[in-house]
Amino acid sequence: MSASTDPRPSNRPVVTRFAPSPTGFLHIGGARTALFNWLYARHHGGEFKLRIEDTDRARSTDAAIAAILDGMRWLQLNWDGDTVFQSERAARHVEVAEAMIASGHAYRCYATPEELAELRERQKLEKLPLRYDGRWRDRAPEDVPVGAPFSVRLRAEQEGETTINDLVQGPVTVRNAELDDMVLLRSDGTPTYMLAVVVDDQDMGVTHVIRGDDHLNNAFRQLGIIRAMGWPEPIYAHVPLIHGSDGAKLSKRHGALGVDAYRDEMGILPEALGNYLLRLGWGHGDEEFITRDRAVELFDVEAVGRSPSRFDLKKLENLNGHYLREADDARLEALVGPRVAARIGRALDPAEQALLRRAMPELKPRARNLDEIADGALFLFATRPLSVDDKAAALLDDKGRLLLGRIADALRAEPTWTAETLDPIIRGIAEAEGIGLGKVAQPLRAALTGRTTSPGIFDVLLLLGRDEALARIDDRAVPPSDRA
Repeated sequence: MSASTDPRPSNRPVVTRFAPSPTGFLHIGGARTALFNWLYARHHGGEFKLRIEDTDRARSTDAAIAAILDGMRWLQLNWDGDTVFQSERAARHVEVAEAMIASGHAYRCYATPEELAELRERQKLEKLPLRYDGRWRDRAPEDVPVGAPFSVRLRAEQEGETTINDLVQGPVTVRNAELDDMVLLRSDGTPTYMLAVVVDDQDMGVTHVIRGDDHLNNAFRQLGIIRAMGWPEPIYAHVPLIHGSDGAKLSKRHGALGVDAYRDEMGILPEALGNYLLRLGWGHGDEEFITRDRAVELFDVEAVGRSPSRFDLKKLENLNGHYLREADDARLEALVGPRVAARIGRALDPAEQALLRRAMPELKPRARNLDEIADGALFLFATRPLSVDDKAAALLDDKGRLLLGRIADALRAEPTWTAETLDPIIRGIAEAEGIGLGKVAQPLRAALTGRTTSPGIFDVLLLLGRDEALARIDDRAVPPSDRA
């Protein structure tokens, strides 16, 4: 028996969903799953829905729920309709289980935990598959222990096989004899994940289930519930998981962090992360930079590869550098300002915020993340006397300080402070000294910024302004009275 491959089951509009468990933050694999579902729905003019699978109350937290919703909004993965919380739907899940008992597709199992543990131990010793043996599947009513607790199990098909024509994996077949009678309701009456997922997908009108391939085996079990209830079968697309750059399972050492860490700790822009996740397992020719609108136009899950993708943090940062260069300066100022404030220990005043924005065209071309922009901007807000790093200090030897004195004299004699007036002055000093422009710029940069790297030296002079630039040069230059 095969699942349908028509991309629009029963000609229904496409509906996808993202269904995270709020036991932690929105991790990178979940974010990609959400993105693929969102894109597929938007590409087909359908709906994308969000369900929080919070039935594990011991591990689910409000903070994790908030982080997931925040991460979704940051990635601009807007969902349709209200957020569905699985924990609020337990009564509906029980209702379906009871309907399956009434129709003969499920049954009550009175096996005790001790009996099931004994069964598992025996199967281990005999090296048999660990599965329920159906001992209560066809028991006579008179065998039922009065008042004893019971679970509810699916009466799974035992003959034949089931094939899922997965949009990513292709046809996958499992013999029905390999699937046991799974639990639908626990002995305390609570629904299991397997039942809740199926019922919720049905009630939300989900037509396409796009998720990690670690759920592929679940699909065969879940189809048993769907067919027992006579519901339309969804189209499945099981996407390979993300691996680290070394091919091992993705972990924190590879970058398997919460989405919030990429935003807050690593300074990644949402469009960069979205573009990177899109190309983890999917691509379109040689296109590297793909806008969201372009992705909606092109995306189809059938183009997702069958092999695991490898997460490469350096590639993400390089991609982020592209989006930083493309970003609006006012937007970057708003994102970088708090990072600068954290580094200097105080908030920026309006004039300093304006300066940061004015400096952005010179700061962002060299940066791969927001922190690098913030670090590059620190010289603008440093107080005199400027502290210098070791490399910069090496340039401020006696020779360098003497050269700074000559630069200060020449600059002070020029009343206007523009690129057109400063350029010939600095070049003239280099020519008079018989050295290259870089030899003049190096000690000058060290005096102005305390570092050996910065925006172009003329940009630094202009951004600091005449008074501040001359004061910083004077702080490091040989005093006029000591010059030969």
